[in-house]
Amino acid sequence: MKAGVIVYPGSNCDRDAFYALKLAGFKPYFVSTKDNLDDFELVILPGGFSYGDYLRPGAVSAKESSNLKKFAENGGFVLGICNGFQILVEMGLLPGGLLQNKNGKFICETVELEVVNNETPFTLMYKKGEVIKLPIAHGFGRYVIDKQPNVVFKYKEDVNGSDQNIAGIINGNILGMMPHPERAVEKIMGSDDGIKLFKSLYEYIRGGKK
Repeated sequence: MKAGVIVYPGSNCDRDAFYALKLAGFKPYFVSTKDNLDDFELVILPGGFSYGDYLRPGAVSAKESSNLKKFAENGGFVLGICNGFQILVEMGLLPGGLLQNKNGKFICETVELEVVNNETPFTLMYKKGEVIKLPIAHGFGRYVIDKQPNVVFKYKEDVNGSDQNIAGIINGNILGMMPHPERAVEKIMGSDDGIKLFKSLYEYIRGGKK
């Protein structure tokens, strides 16, 4: 089952995502926005600082992602993590906006999240209301609402000023989240709560192919 990790200039979580995919059972590949994505089941937009976050985080990358947009519109699964979430918002594939943290600082710590929707392909292995621990590392992670999104994850506490403490949202086959599940796939990392996200999607896709 093929999964692609898009590597932008400035990505720095691509190898973490690659490892998490492999651990979950996927056959991962590093790809670019120019590659044909038709043969992939899943594409991940990893964290980092694509194009140095010039203009706005994700703004430049969003302009060169036509193949990704086609892939998403054709029903391919897309996961945007941190900077990847910002890119998906800039592309208009997810609603809302991501602004600078309310304290004006870069935040890097492990936080508690609540799983508020476990009926998505990405969250089937979680329980509704389950509290999980994932790391965050962002300066522009404050999610603001323009229309009510389909919320998947919420921060248990206000960490960056996000509306309704929203940490992750979904639009059909597209999930965007600021926390990093790929950095929490083994207990040696401090938490393995993130691996269930990748395994949930793997099992969902595999079940659909039977």
